[in-house]
Amino acid sequence: MSQSEEWFSTWFDSPYYHILYSNRNYTEAEQFLRNLLQHLHPKPDAKILDLACGKGRHAIYLNQQGYNVTGVDLSPQSIAYAKQFENEKLHFEVHDMREAFKPNQFDFVLNLFTSFGYFASETENVVALKAIAESVKPGGKLVIDFLNAEKVVANLVPQETKVLEGVTFHITKHMEGKLIVKTIEFEAEGRQYHFQEKVWALTAEDFLEYFKMTDLRLHECFGSYKLEPFDAKTSDRLIFILKK
Repeated sequence: MSQSEEWFSTWFDSPYYHILYSNRNYTEAEQFLRNLLQHLHPKPDAKILDLACGKGRHAIYLNQQGYNVTGVDLSPQSIAYAKQFENEKLHFEVHDMREAFKPNQFDFVLNLFTSFGYFASETENVVALKAIAESVKPGGKLVIDFLNAEKVVANLVPQETKVLEGVTFHITKHMEGKLIVKTIEFEAEGRQYHFQEKVWALTAEDFLEYFKMTDLRLHECFGSYKLEPFDAKTSDRLIFILKK
């Protein structure tokens, strides 16, 4: 499958993606970042990579705390938007995480808010993880914040409708093997749209197998944005801190 055919290369670049997810809890997200910074204690001169940064909101927040931050994302439109906020210590670039980005340059690499596991095969997931690991300095850390697949699958809502900015989104969810498939259909400006999101329902055990194929070692694991212990049945998130 070529990049042009991959669902995320078109959906993430669509203005309707940002409308559908406009109600995301950014207060909770910033609290998570504050908790992470307090826990990780980056040095003032630390270089941070925000991998799959979207429009750069979280990279901007990290930069406002004084850090040297680079945000990268596959979406050219998101990066074009984010570039208006660039300064001497904040930069944005279009980048595919399956390819190495500035090897051994970053003290911390952050892959947040389920921005992993979108690829067509588990092999590509491992390729991406190896490429991500290359960006981390020896002794540096990678943070992966993923959904807790076990809880999500157990509580999958098959069908829902959301009306946002005058657009009625019809959303269905189902499993295809180990993939969580979310279908989004709507009409806007006289056109019918159909998008799908597909993410691997990766468990903690799946990730541990992936990590064995890299030079990363598990340092800590959390189950919430408050950095509470992970429980496969009850936790909302699956957050790994890995060390190179």
